[in-house]
Amino acid sequence: MRRKEIALNIQPIKPSALDLDEEHPVSSYDTPLRQDAFVLSDEEKIERIEKHFREIMLTLGLDLADDSLKGTPRRVAKMFVQEAFSGLNPANRPNARLFENKYGYDQMLVEKDITFYSHCEHHFVPIFGKAHVAYFSSGKVIGLSKINRFVQYFAKRPQVQERLTVQIGKELERVLNTPDVAVVMDANHLCVASRGVVDTNSKTGTAYFSGKFKEENIKREFLNYINTK
Repeated sequence: MRRKEIALNIQPIKPSALDLDEEHPVSSYDTPLRQDAFVLSDEEKIERIEKHFREIMLTLGLDLADDSLKGTPRRVAKMFVQEAFSGLNPANRPNARLFENKYGYDQMLVEKDITFYSHCEHHFVPIFGKAHVAYFSSGKVIGLSKINRFVQYFAKRPQVQERLTVQIGKELERVLNTPDVAVVMDANHLCVASRGVVDTNSKTGTAYFSGKFKEENIKREFLNYINTK
């Protein structure tokens, strides 16, 4: 099957001057968080979620004495805190070690087909797909696996795809100290596929282009590359 072409031109969202607190500055593209978001420890959060999810299951009429179900509230709570939504905690932000661009590489570097899993913040069901990232070095380069880790970090929280795309782009600009970043994301949303209109074929594409990637020839080169098998 021929790969669906992605050709988007979404302009970056400009941050506003908002502050969560001194240690956790936020902007218009950050995930909405309460002031007390980091007061509870992970274990305290797990205990609370376990209790509330148990009530949800009981309300649905499920028998929690059943061997298959009795451990589910705890499993769900641990999954939420330690896996699916671990990107909410800034303590889990990847540490990026930069290296000198000693090779004098001055072309775009592209990391494509990065698999990601996230959750729609409207219905808390999965979003999954591929991310394609590129940048021009401003004198420093980053280990390739770190690019994947930044994608995963921002994906592991309740999201909308537009915000996720911008968060990855802005973070790479900051970490790499470069104004030249591109991010394209192509994803399936189970809030569309498994409920509502129940459309299992549609996908959603979003893009973030900054610096050189706003130039049509550079953008076209990037899009041609990620659409080539």
